[in-house]
Amino acid sequence: MDRPNQPLAGHQVLITGIANEHSIAYGCARAFRELGADLAITYLNDKARTYVEPLADALNAAMLLPLDVSKPGELDAVFDAIRTTWGRLDGLIHSIAFAPKSDLQGGLLNSSAEGFALAMDVSCHSFIRMARLAAPLMDRGGSMFAMSYLGAVRVVPNYDLMGPVKAALEASCRYLAHELGPRGIRVHPVSPGPLKTRAASGLKDFDLLLNEAAARAPIGEMVDIMDVGFACAYLATPYARRMTGNTIYVDGGLSIMND
Repeated sequence: MDRPNQPLAGHQVLITGIANEHSIAYGCARAFRELGADLAITYLNDKARTYVEPLADALNAAMLLPLDVSKPGELDAVFDAIRTTWGRLDGLIHSIAFAPKSDLQGGLLNSSAEGFALAMDVSCHSFIRMARLAAPLMDRGGSMFAMSYLGAVRVVPNYDLMGPVKAALEASCRYLAHELGPRGIRVHPVSPGPLKTRAASGLKDFDLLLNEAAARAPIGEMVDIMDVGFACAYLATPYARRMTGNTIYVDGGLSIMND
C-alpha cells in the first residue's frame, strides 16, 4: 500500500456542523484538510456564516453552503451543489444535534413528544437522509461519520433526552454500515469525550461533568477537537479499510471505567 504524506489527497469531503472554532466538526475539517482532502463546508444560517466563513476560507474550502436540516430542500441543495461541482464524494461528517432547551433540561420523563421528535429528526434521521443522498456519489466507496456520546450506552446525569436520541443514531450507523458495506461505503459512529462546544453548553452542570470526566479518564486529561478530527481522518484512509459500524471512542479511555 502506498503511504503518501497526505493519504487523503484527492478525496472530497463534506463537513457539516461547524458553528465556530471550538466545534468538533471544525477539528475534523482541519484534520481532513491536513491529510490532503478537499472540503465542502456548511453553515446553519446567516448569523453562523459570520463565524464559519473565515474558517472555511482559511482551509481553502471548495464550497461554503447553507444547511439547516430542518428546512425542506436545503439538504438536497447541498448535494446538488456537490454533484455539480465535484460530481462525486468520498466522505462526510455529520456533527449536527439539537433539542429544545426545555426538553433537554427537564428530564426524559417530562420531555414533550414534539421536542423528542424534533431532537430525533435533527440529530438522527438527518444523518440517514444525508447518507441516502451521499451514497450515489460515493461510486468509488467512501466513509461516513456521525458524532455520538457515551450517554448513548450509559446513563450520564443531565444528558437526559439526548441519550435515547444518540442511541438511535448509533444503531442507525450500524444498520447503514450493513446496507452500504457492499458498495464499499463504511459508516462510523464516533463518540468523543466531553468537549466544551456550543452544543454542550446547553447541558445542565456541564462543567461538573467535564471536570469529573478528566479526573476519571485513564490518560488523566480529556481530548480536544483535533484528537477527534485525526481519529476520523485516519478511519477515512485506506489504513482503516476493514473497519466499519463499530462505535469508536475518542475519550482518553473514559468509556472503559466503571462508575
